[in-house]
Amino acid sequence: MILEVKVIPKSSRNEVVQEADRLKVYVSVAPEKGKANKALVGLIAEHFSVRKSDVRIRQGLHAHTKIVEIPG
Repeated sequence: MILEVKVIPKSSRNEVVQEADRLKVYVSVAPEKGKANKALVGLIAEHFSVRKSDVRIRQGLHAHTKIVEIPG
């Protein structure tokens, strides 16, 4: 499954919200040294009940909009 994800770093909460055409993921950590990406992977894995190692960021490692791949 390929998903378009909009990441909102430095939020007051950690949450995954389904929008019409993409997911919006709020993470409380700052986008420094991959911390926001790591939090994103954890939240996506929890939301879809998969292992963190199954979640892969295909595009947008340094952008707010990312393309994420989950097998299945």
